[in-house]
Amino acid sequence: MSKLLAYRKEFNLTQEELAEKSGISVRTIQRIEAGAPLKGHTLNAISKALNIDIESLNGQKNEKSINIKLIKLINLSSLPFIAIPLVNILIPFAIVYYKKEYNRLTKEIISLQIFWTIISTILILLSPFANRLFSSEIRLTLPIMILLILINITIILVNTAGLDKHQKNYIKLKFNFL
Repeated sequence: MSKLLAYRKEFNLTQEELAEKSGISVRTIQRIEAGAPLKGHTLNAISKALNIDIESLNGQKNEKSINIKLIKLINLSSLPFIAIPLVNILIPFAIVYYKKEYNRLTKEIISLQIFWTIISTILILLSPFANRLFSSEIRLTLPIMILLILINITIILVNTAGLDKHQKNYIKLKFNFL
């Protein structure tokens, strides 16, 4: 099975959807999946559309060369700083940067933390308005913060288990910030 076909199936895309997303013709995608070499503009366009490394798509980089232990460390490095906005993003990003572990999994991990930080901040900022809206005398800010932290801990631990068992993140975004 070709690498492109494997990635296309992993992302649950039809040939037509991949063609539209990448700007490459369906016929070209069919030829590549049948064994034609992937190079040049086509390689760049499909790599960008699928958000994967060119080396991985082209078959030059062995998937086993990904350091799963380091990726699990990157994922778990958010835990000690989970209640401190931005630090839960900066620490994993710093590890990725200094260890040069740029790949799809690390991008998914950091993107998820960025997204979670944005959503959490918005919900915490809106919590005082929820008090007024529901005419509640109980302050909702602290319970909301605790709930958001517990959900983020769960996401990190579930993804760590996924990396351990299947070398993939179970919880990931359909888009990427990096």
